[in-house]
Amino acid sequence: MTSPQRARRRPTRRQLAPYLLLAPGCLWLTLFFVLPNIQMFLMSLSEGSVKQGFELTWAWSNYTEAIARFQRQFGNSLLFGGLATLTCFLVGYPLAYGIAFRGGRFKNLLLFLVIAPFFTSFLLRTISWKIILGERGPFLSLIHGLGIVPDNFSILGTPLAVVAGLTYEFLPFMVLPLYVALEKIDRRLVEAAQDLYAGPWRPGGAVLGALSGAALALISMSVLGYLPLDRAADVASGLVTVALIGGALGALVGWFLISQSFIRVIWPLSLPGVFAGSILCFIPAIGDYVNVELLGNPKTQMIGNVIQNRFLSQNDYPTAAALSFMLMAGILVALFFYARFLGTDELTAAARV
Repeated sequence: MTSPQRARRRPTRRQLAPYLLLAPGCLWLTLFFVLPNIQMFLMSLSEGSVKQGFELTWAWSNYTEAIARFQRQFGNSLLFGGLATLTCFLVGYPLAYGIAFRGGRFKNLLLFLVIAPFFTSFLLRTISWKIILGERGPFLSLIHGLGIVPDNFSILGTPLAVVAGLTYEFLPFMVLPLYVALEKIDRRLVEAAQDLYAGPWRPGGAVLGALSGAALALISMSVLGYLPLDRAADVASGLVTVALIGGALGALVGWFLISQSFIRVIWPLSLPGVFAGSILCFIPAIGDYVNVELLGNPKTQMIGNVIQNRFLSQNDYPTAAALSFMLMAGILVALFFYARFLGTDELTAAARV
């Protein structure tokens, strides 16, 4: 083999550059993600105690017992995380739409206001919700004064308080990807759609928004336990009130947002932001335990509370490791299906701010 041929086979600096740039990230992931997860998996199959030590016995029963004992907590995590993600979308999409299409020179200021709560500690923000939703807080004082709810109505210590706290904490994770996706839309496409008779659809949008808002409000309140469906006489007024509030909000959003050009152009092009924001909200929401600890009650505990209690209070490392590994595995499976059916390019592009 001649010298030029050997030189051609030898990798050049330009060819090695991508691998050199990836090396620090791969090393970081190996040290702080792969190896800890291997250790956690082995711990989940161990038996013993902190005093006597843990021994790897391949105890797969830790998984079956964890699933059997903590089904309600798993269900609460999926329910509260899903409702929080849905609420973040319902609040965040109009907000991101308004900033992207109507923000003008105030876009940067509005985006700063969206992320401004992150300059405060997560714990302090959650405690502030405990004050706001308390018996003497401004929210309950207002609605009690208006006579909308009974005097014994409370929010703190209920699923509604937990979902409200989760929504507040993770709302920016929904708004920012949606804003990026909406900001990238070429306005000429919307103008072309309007020229092709995809114009305003205000009355129809208001009707659709009202029906969707009323249905979502009724489903959410019934799931959260504020509609005792076994007592129809007491529920009638609650059903009407919830449906009217949800319908009014939905009609307001539908009147301003839902048009034919929105349905045919803006919505399909913003789907990458919807998917990215949903993942960024849902993943941390189902593993959260601070909001439940401060705003909920023992019946609203999520799987994160069980893991925290088992690790730090009961020193039951195998069960805690099994629960953590199942939660992480479920998240990875969800991300795999996203990458398989929706593509990772849309996720990274929409989440980049």
